[in-house]
Amino acid sequence: QVRLTESGGGLVQVGGSLRLSCAASTRAINSAGQGWFRQAPGKEREFVAACNWRGDVTTYAESVKGRFTISRDNAKNTVTLQMDSLKVEDTAVYYCAAARRSTATMWPNEYSYWGQGTQVIVSS
Repeated sequence: QVRLTESGGGLVQVGGSLRLSCAASTRAINSAGQGWFRQAPGKEREFVAACNWRGDVTTYAESVKGRFTISRDNAKNTVTLQMDSLKVEDTAVYYCAAARRSTATMWPNEYSYWGQGTQVIVSS
């Protein structure tokens, strides 16, 4: 059973930065594409960023492009999301996920494993 555990969420002011991490319980995750999604109160879960198994191909939602950076360290079984220039509208629970395939994908139904989420609150 693959377990994904997010950390790094918290409260930050507008314009600040946070770094989210996602640790996997198994090296098997290193062959999978990984992604970050978020869900704000009263809204559906939405795609944020994804990378392929090597981390050299990435894709981002338009709303975070240029502000967020996804990366992974397969030696440590981790994927991170660096979030800069945070806005109030970035407030959400952030989830990491591991895909069934090795590619970077923005589609939730292509992900097999999900973490429990970490809360990010951006205050003005």
